[in-house]
Amino acid sequence: MRNIDTGDVPALLVMDVQRSIADRVPDKAAYLGRLQEVIEAARDAAIPVLYIAVQFRDGYPEASPRNKAFSQIKGTGRLLQSDPDSAIEDAVAPQGDEPVITKKRVSAFAGSDLDVILRAGGINYLILTGIATSGVVLSTLRAAADMDFRLTVIADCCADGDEEVHRILTEKVFPRQAEVVTAEEWKQSLAT
Repeated sequence: MRNIDTGDVPALLVMDVQRSIADRVPDKAAYLGRLQEVIEAARDAAIPVLYIAVQFRDGYPEASPRNKAFSQIKGTGRLLQSDPDSAIEDAVAPQGDEPVITKKRVSAFAGSDLDVILRAGGINYLILTGIATSGVVLSTLRAAADMDFRLTVIADCCADGDEEVHRILTEKVFPRQAEVVTAEEWKQSLAT
């Protein structure tokens, strides 16, 4: 793994690790433990940690009937800003002034102010983690690559309901646009 270059201004993105979403991760405790270690390593290295959450207003005014994924949750009460289960998992919750950026679609950039926050901080290097690999991680990676961010994906801090899809994305698709590493490799890179 390449060390952080002097021109890199990194941020760790923790995406959609919300209670109702994380409950679907097969080995949730192990996943959250790895992610917690990565978050602590980022904090220790003074790398900003930014949280991304998909949340809707009461009544789901943002959920278009033409959007297959989000129109299906309309009226379920899931992922509402007022729903306690849409909060970030306690084990990896934000501390201090770490922002929670609310989005309205799959990509962390869609319907959010993430780009404004990144530009304000001069951030040009994103380290991606989150649930699901085939959802927010894929969509955010593609958008960020098109915006010329340097990218790293921490593969074992991403999770997907389909392990084969996760494997194909992290081994074959993501390496075209990002460096793909394990949590341990990434933490070790901070020490060098």
